[in-house]
Amino acid sequence: MDNRFGDIEIFLTVAGEGSFAGAARMLRLTPSAVSRSIARLEKRLAITLLRRTTRALALTAEGASYRDRMGALIADMADVERSLGQADQLARGLLRVNASPSFGVHCLIPALPGFAERHPAVKIELTLTDSIVDLVERRADVAIRIGPLRDTRLRAKKLGHSRMTLVASPDYLARRGIPRQPDDLDAHDCLRFSFRRSIDSWPFQVGDRVVQKPVEGRFFGNSGEVVRQMAVAGCGIARHGVFHVAADIKAGRLVEVLDDFNPGDGEDIHALYAAEDRAATRIRALLDYLGSIELM
Repeated sequence: MDNRFGDIEIFLTVAGEGSFAGAARMLRLTPSAVSRSIARLEKRLAITLLRRTTRALALTAEGASYRDRMGALIADMADVERSLGQADQLARGLLRVNASPSFGVHCLIPALPGFAERHPAVKIELTLTDSIVDLVERRADVAIRIGPLRDTRLRAKKLGHSRMTLVASPDYLARRGIPRQPDDLDAHDCLRFSFRRSIDSWPFQVGDRVVQKPVEGRFFGNSGEVVRQMAVAGCGIARHGVFHVAADIKAGRLVEVLDDFNPGDGEDIHALYAAEDRAATRIRALLDYLGSIELM
């Protein structure tokens, strides 16, 4: 009987390590054994999974699809075993978490003490950045991202949804006036982002349709947290997820404006992780914990 599961495991390791030699070291096999295993798998599937050159090893489109689907299947198998009590073990070790500064400061950091109390053997390394982190290269175990998902190599657990709102400080509104309709923003400083993917128009519900209103302003920030602090300081009007400014609104540091024209749009918040890492107890513990508490 052929060892199909073993060949799949070797392929996933090669895909993760990026080389036969790296996979061989990881699995304690010879490079020739790894090569024969991949050849058997490609022959059985009648497709080419890997493109081999003298300088690099790359997945074909079929190889990338096979990696994603089989990685997810193996992760699901681990979940089944855990549910039957066969994978019940103490969460331990270093857990590397990456999040945007806005979510990290306002939602994740306040939740960490509770997680640490439940899982005292886990050490947490937290990095806050708006840069996209490549989990496949093992720079992080879990990345929390806001907005559309782009990396199809990763699995995602939805943590919540936050609607968008326009806010400004009472001091700014006292100086510049309260906008009553979207066109009034032409006379205001609208706080925008400095990174390339930023959007220089905001949506508004006008009658039965949503229109995009171009906005201008003298101040730019490189993260949501920077723009929030600019708004609190009275630099202008900002557009944020409610989770990011809820405490400021409650404390009176910020006031919602043009709410009658709010189109009701929002952004999903997901925890991203590599499919093959789902079975790691420390990662599963964090995903389960974040899914069990009120983050926003």
